[in-house]
Amino acid sequence: MQLALARQEGSNYVTTMMTIRKLGYGATRAALAVSAFATTGVALAFGDKSVTDLPGGPRANGLDFQPAVTEVADQIKMLHYGMLIVCTAIFVIVFGFMFYSIVKHRKSVGHKAANFHESTAVEIAWTVVPFIIVILMGAFATRTVVAMKDTTGADLTIKATGYQWKWGYDYVKGEGEGLAFISTLDTAQRNLSEEGKPAGNDYLLKVDNPLVVPVNKKVRIITTADDVIHSWSVPAFGVKQDAIPGFVRDTWFLANKVGTYYGMCSELCGKEHAFMPIRVDVLSAADYTAWVDKQKKALAAAADDPKKVWDIAPLEARGEKVYLANCAVCHKPDGKGAGPVKPLDASPVVNDKDPNAQILTVLHGRVPQGMPAWQGKLSETDIAAAITYTKNSWSNHTGQLVQPADVVADEAK
Repeated sequence: MQLALARQEGSNYVTTMMTIRKLGYGATRAALAVSAFATTGVALAFGDKSVTDLPGGPRANGLDFQPAVTEVADQIKMLHYGMLIVCTAIFVIVFGFMFYSIVKHRKSVGHKAANFHESTAVEIAWTVVPFIIVILMGAFATRTVVAMKDTTGADLTIKATGYQWKWGYDYVKGEGEGLAFISTLDTAQRNLSEEGKPAGNDYLLKVDNPLVVPVNKKVRIITTADDVIHSWSVPAFGVKQDAIPGFVRDTWFLANKVGTYYGMCSELCGKEHAFMPIRVDVLSAADYTAWVDKQKKALAAAADDPKKVWDIAPLEARGEKVYLANCAVCHKPDGKGAGPVKPLDASPVVNDKDPNAQILTVLHGRVPQGMPAWQGKLSETDIAAAITYTKNSWSNHTGQLVQPADVVADEAK
């Protein structure tokens, strides 16, 4: 039976290859392309109807640009349409003349081929006319490119740092100066992806801490990265700027409409590149001021004295919140990890009587293995709380308590 099946498979393979040779590889590729196009059309026609347009983000079955909310995005859109019209006109004129000549001057209706060597007028025309077209296209494009790079006179400056796989935002200058936080994909979104159950219009776009900016204010974004190349991109703003380790780049936007806008890291940055969304909330001036005041009060309340001695219960409770907000994305809420991410449950490092190994790992990270350094991103108290939580959760019952002072001592190492 197996031998018969093998012979049938071999026969099918030979038949397929003979068909390809008869049709020609070009025709075969065309047939495959038509098949793929038809499959895509069926998928679009019978896809999940519950998924609709996301305001400020992707649109269901969308083919055009997202609605622009900045002047630069408007210019990019108009530039695109202008170039498309010019290219289409050139295509129609050139191929129109070509096919007209082929049909009207064919040999079968009695036309004879002309015998000439060159035409100086024609050669000058097909050199000068394209040159003028390219110059005009370049002039319009240059205006937009110069506008995209003009970051002077910003009302607000924010540094966006790319990490695997999250964004760090620091308000460097302007209203909100001194604020800083990490923006990470919502844990529930990651769980939906791993379960193979995508749901909601903001699937893989929901974050815990969105970037917040005021409307009608020029915002300068300084980009850099901590590990590999990332790219900060928000289509509605017409912004895409690479974030490169060891380099500082910048871009800007001025949103003219209140709302929520979405983007993604648009540079392949590792295995969880798809889990690195960007969300920007554009607020009115009054709402933005109220948000800044609220954040500063929360920052002041969260400012801890690293010399404070904690009891294990409150520190562990705080550590659970820190872990779920920052660590559970990779290590999972149950501490089991996944793929190359090592589990924390029953980990020899976590269960070691000497906590310094784990403290140093959290502080300095293990970048080649995808573990970011948390020194400077989390406070000493938050780091101590997260470590204490992992040492006393799941099957880990060490009873160990790591104080903020222990973290401070290891920061100097």
